[in-house]
Amino acid sequence: MLSWMGKLVSALWLPLSFYARMNKDDTLDDENDPLLWCKDLEQHAFGEFSFAVVQANEVLEDHSQVEIGRNDTFVGVYDGHGGPEASRYVCDKLFSHLIRIAREEGLISSEVLKNAVSATEDGFLTLVRRTCAIKPLMAAVGSCCLAGLISEGKLYVANMGDSRAVIGRLNGRKSNKIVAEQITEDHNACIDEIREELKQDHPDDPHIVVMKQGVWRIKGIIQVSRTIGDAYLKKPEFAIDPSFPRFHLHESIRRPVLRNNPSMYTRELNADDKFLVFASDGLWEHMTNQQVVEIVHNNPRSGIARRLIKAAMAEAARKSRKKYDDVKKMDQGSRRAVHDDITVAVIFIDQQTNVDVDERSMHGFTNATTPSSFSSLQGVVKGA
Repeated sequence: MLSWMGKLVSALWLPLSFYARMNKDDTLDDENDPLLWCKDLEQHAFGEFSFAVVQANEVLEDHSQVEIGRNDTFVGVYDGHGGPEASRYVCDKLFSHLIRIAREEGLISSEVLKNAVSATEDGFLTLVRRTCAIKPLMAAVGSCCLAGLISEGKLYVANMGDSRAVIGRLNGRKSNKIVAEQITEDHNACIDEIREELKQDHPDDPHIVVMKQGVWRIKGIIQVSRTIGDAYLKKPEFAIDPSFPRFHLHESIRRPVLRNNPSMYTRELNADDKFLVFASDGLWEHMTNQQVVEIVHNNPRSGIARRLIKAAMAEAARKSRKKYDDVKKMDQGSRRAVHDDITVAVIFIDQQTNVDVDERSMHGFTNATTPSSFSSLQGVVKGA
């Protein structure tokens, strides 16, 4: 008879469909994984949420936040590349821009969220301009940006890059079948429509997308087509010299190679909408939308974000012909050969619940909780 640990390891080699039907007594031990951080279950104004991050890179490049207001909830997932500076900057600045612009406009709207993202982009490019003389590779640092705001029964989402937001909704009020609805579009050159968009934007550049190492890349360098940062691919003044061949462009750009504006989405939430999943592409690389929502729907709420990360890690380990237990023992940096940094926030939507919560700000991989500035939105029109 297998030992308890033997059963656990065996379970981790089962297909992903197994995780979608785990019962309430099943757990996946992660006590020996110092790179996994989580908040298993917390309150927000409209229900509960679960939040987890696992680090794979030498330096964590995923930054994230959940902001809790008495009548509003904000979620941000920022997947950095080239370094953590851009994703950390977005995490520090985007929400404050949102609050400032909402107060100036006197309302919360999709346009306000869009303008907050644009202000964050402008601010980061200003930072790059000030620092690139002493740190030239700041021009090659960038971040995806996925930001969602729930206010007055509406969901507003801004997206740049290939992090993703998905709704789990019931397939009819008399049904218990959960269905995944992807809210956002992935801005990634591996998608046919994105390559066509790039070619239309750059009709005079036959090398705008290049297959390199088996993957479509923009200018042979980057996969995502919309980002915060990556200044060298947006403005000629930030060109990187040949001493950094990975980021050097042989021809100076005449127009931005990457877009710096987010795709915007607005949706009325209804009684069939049960939860939202916001996650960096480290999750979606290994799991489908439907697999994710089934795991959430069929398991206890507490620790559900952590459960999703572990299911993705188990699948990544299987693909790499490794045991999940061995992956947990790998250090940051070396673990990147198996999986990426992964951030997951699961936001449950209990439509009839508007609980009295303390306004607070929570950042991924940081145990400190600070007051949120949502309170300064008193008098601002919601749901515009």
